[in-house]
Amino acid sequence: MTRIKLPARPAIYTKIALVLGVCFGLASAPLALAQDSPVVAADPNAVVATVNGEAITEADLAYVQEDIAAQLQGVPPEQLRAVLLAQMINLKLMSKAGLEANLADSDVFKKRVAYLTMRALSRAYVQDKIASMVDDAAIQAEYDRVIGSAPNEEVHALHILVTSEDDAKGIKAALDAGGDFAALAKDKSIDPSAKQNGGDLGFVPYWQVVKPFADAAFALKDGETSAPVQSQFGWHVIRVTERRPATKPTLDELRGQIAQQLYGEAYQKAFDALRSAATIAIPDAALKAQVEQQLVQ
Repeated sequence: MTRIKLPARPAIYTKIALVLGVCFGLASAPLALAQDSPVVAADPNAVVATVNGEAITEADLAYVQEDIAAQLQGVPPEQLRAVLLAQMINLKLMSKAGLEANLADSDVFKKRVAYLTMRALSRAYVQDKIASMVDDAAIQAEYDRVIGSAPNEEVHALHILVTSEDDAKGIKAALDAGGDFAALAKDKSIDPSAKQNGGDLGFVPYWQVVKPFADAAFALKDGETSAPVQSQFGWHVIRVTERRPATKPTLDELRGQIAQQLYGEAYQKAFDALRSAATIAIPDAALKAQVEQQLVQ
């Protein structure tokens, strides 16, 4: 299971994220956790402008913001509403021109409408059935489960990640025989960062890494090396060199990260249920294999 990610010490935690998945990577979920748009006033039906007598509402601005979010990254906050309203005015004018040109009767237009309808229904389903599950009570419960019982310390951890238990056992035997940890990590680990850091993850709090790794690492004494430990990323051989006190993060510090995690888990569960009940046929075997790989990410 994905663990909670703190915003502190980005260099270390980015490195860990590459291997242990501590970031909230929601590759299977097309939408971020639904929240109120920062540009929308209390009344979504409030009229912001009119174009040829047709109203543009606060809700329209929210739809535009969702639709072109990637293009808004560099827009100063004080200019955001103006950019969205300008985009909506453009849509009103262009769509009216397209209607007058009878483009709504074309097959291409009808196919595009069908696609956009699917997208809108998908987003509505996510909002109503999935995002609504991530409430304050769920966030509090997850915080208590992960952070409440976590030790008030962090360990300096080294690890070597491989794909099979046999490989991990071989590495453990080599280490027990006096092998150099950093050299073995650079040579054997499938963690891309191992080539640079020799498997050294730095100091890691319990809540920062996936549970099998955390349980094994925090059970070690300083200087000990673990037996092979399996996680969803492969097989780990872990060594702890030292430990030090750590302050647990507060609920407010982690609220957003926990919400994203719970949303991702709820989305994946719902998607897996829908997919298992569906009949999906892809004649091209190579394409089928690639698609299936994408669907399980």
